[in-house]
Amino acid sequence: MTELKRLLNDLIGLTENEFQIFYNQLERKEYKAKTLVIEEGKTTKDLYFIESGFFRIFKNIEDKEFTTYFACDKQFITVFDSFIYQIPSHEFLEAIEDSTVYKISFKSLTQLYKESPNFEKFGRILAERNHLCAQQRALTMQTKSAKKKYLDFIKNYDKKIVLRAPQYQIASFLGIAAESLSRIRKEVVIS
Repeated sequence: MTELKRLLNDLIGLTENEFQIFYNQLERKEYKAKTLVIEEGKTTKDLYFIESGFFRIFKNIEDKEFTTYFACDKQFITVFDSFIYQIPSHEFLEAIEDSTVYKISFKSLTQLYKESPNFEKFGRILAERNHLCAQQRALTMQTKSAKKKYLDFIKNYDKKIVLRAPQYQIASFLGIAAESLSRIRKEVVIS
């Protein structure tokens, strides 16, 4: 919980009272590995702060999985378009490993937006970061070679994700064939 408090202070400078208000809206939850936390077709009701663990967001098209996002310790995750617009999700959120999160509901968070500009700032920053992440990912997918995509991945993503995500999930995330990723990984040493 101290990590969440530190992160919120760094992002928006919450007062002690504001943090307590935020904390009172949280629910601690544990998920076993391979649990589908959010399912396609269901509306996303919660935003998650990962205390410990590892998650991915993926889409299933014609029985093939396409990973679109990874997150691990001390990061926020949800299916953002479903959460923000309260519409059915087009993706799944899965716990890759046993994980512990603190979740806050859409209803609670939108109420907090009304109570303090700091909470509204928090929502804006999350939305901006999500947008920038999606924009950078689209640019990478369209303009970089398979090797450059992987080099960017190991440079920009948490080492836990780089080292522990299954190879087929990383390959689908990078938009390359698993065989190509295997060949590239043999050429690249991760320090």
